[in-house]
Amino acid sequence: ALLYFINNIDDAEIVKRSRKHLLIETVLFLVFFLVFLVHLLLADGFAVDPETKEVYMQPYKYFMNLVEMPAVSAVLLAGVAGVLYGIARTILSGTWKKGIWFCGTGTVLTVLALLLCAGWNNTAYYPSVADLQSSLTIGNSCSSPFTLEVMSYVSILVPFVLGYIFYAWRALDLRKISGEEMQEKDTHAY
Repeated sequence: ALLYFINNIDDAEIVKRSRKHLLIETVLFLVFFLVFLVHLLLADGFAVDPETKEVYMQPYKYFMNLVEMPAVSAVLLAGVAGVLYGIARTILSGTWKKGIWFCGTGTVLTVLALLLCAGWNNTAYYPSVADLQSSLTIGNSCSSPFTLEVMSYVSILVPFVLGYIFYAWRALDLRKISGEEMQEKDTHAY
């Protein structure tokens, strides 16, 4: 949100305060994200035997997924690098305001890589701790013809949803928000 404020609000005081708080928020974010990532990479994971479809606990499963799927690892690294670049350049430069674009793209790539790490490579993406064999995998949760047909129709809609999101954000961002505009009583400015 702070990166969005820096990019889209035309008020020197708000931008100054946003830059100040960005450093604090970044330190907190990095601590929690690194703890989460290290925990994930060192944790036992929910593996699936490709022959028997039996779900079992495998040490370092998510770390092994990243090792065995270098493209997913590259996406994760690119995402983290994008987030760090967007934040660092915004903090270090007093005038640069485009950190939201790098951070947003990096966030999407990072989350995508984590989701792929949790679902691909014979991994149960929705594990059951009560009964391991009831865990959901890509194979047992979307292999019926009905499910595949529904997913096909839904996937056709994804470009339209992305187009709408782009259109809506573009309409909101056509002009920067000013201090005077925030004081106006007209609530229908957007």
